[in-house]
Amino acid sequence: MLRLRAYARLLRLVLVLLLGVALAASIALAERLGLPTPLERRQRWTRLFMGRLVAALPFEVKVIGEVPRQPMLWLSNHVSWTDIPLLGMLTPLSFLSKAEVRHWPLAGWLAEKAGTLFIRRGGGDGQRLREQISGQLAQQRPLLIFPEGTTTDGRTLRTFHGRLLAGAIDHGVPIQPVAIHYLRDGQTDPIAPFIGDDDVLSHLMRLFAQPRGEVQIQLLPAIASQGKERAILALQAQQAVHLALFGIEHSAPSAQRQARAA
Repeated sequence: MLRLRAYARLLRLVLVLLLGVALAASIALAERLGLPTPLERRQRWTRLFMGRLVAALPFEVKVIGEVPRQPMLWLSNHVSWTDIPLLGMLTPLSFLSKAEVRHWPLAGWLAEKAGTLFIRRGGGDGQRLREQISGQLAQQRPLLIFPEGTTTDGRTLRTFHGRLLAGAIDHGVPIQPVAIHYLRDGQTDPIAPFIGDDDVLSHLMRLFAQPRGEVQIQLLPAIASQGKERAILALQAQQAVHLALFGIEHSAPSAQRQARAA
C-alpha cells in the first residue's frame, strides 16, 4: 500500500515536471528566435510552476505573516530542496543557488531558465556575484538567499554569512527573514531534510511513502539594512529566525567573530 501511494504521488509529480519543461522550453525557444523572455515574466511563470509542484508534494503548508509588497532580500534557513518551491510559490522570486544545481538533470535547466543566480563555493568569483546580486536588487527584483550555505536537519541553525548582503546595504533594500520548519506528528520532521549524500529520487520516494507532513513558513518582520554592517545585519536575521524556529534567544557569537565569518 505504501509503495502504491508513493508511485501515485510520483506520477502526479511527473505531470507537474512536464509543465515545467513546457514553460522552460518556451523560454529557450524564444531565446533562439531572438525574443528573450523578460525576467519578470519568467518569475511569474516560475511561481505558477512552484505552486503546482508544492501541490504535488506530501505537505500541508501553513504560512504565518504577510508576504512583503516591496522587493526585499529574503534570507531563509535551509533544510531541503523542497524549500525552493515552498518559498517560490509565495511571490515571484529569483534564487541564489550553489553551482552544482546548474548541472542537475532537468532541475538545473529549469532553475537556469527561471533566472537563478549560481555561486561557486571557493570559486573566487565573489566580486562578480556581488555585482549580480546588486544588479537584481537595484532593479527592484526580490531575491532569496540561503545564508547558511548548506542544509541542516531542521534541529539546528548554522551561522548566517553576511558577505552576500552587501548589495542590500548598497541599495538600502530591507531584509526579509524567513523561518521554514518541517513537522511530523508535532515534532521536527526527520524525513524532510535533504543532507549528506542523499539523492533527489530516493528522498522523494521516502517522502511519498509516508503520510502528509506539515510545513510552517514564518515571514518575520523586515529588517532595515541601510547604514548597517553586513555582519550585524546577518546576525540580526539569524537571531530572528532562530527565535521563530526554537522559541529561545540564540546564544550568538560576538559581532567581531560574526564579522570574520562574514
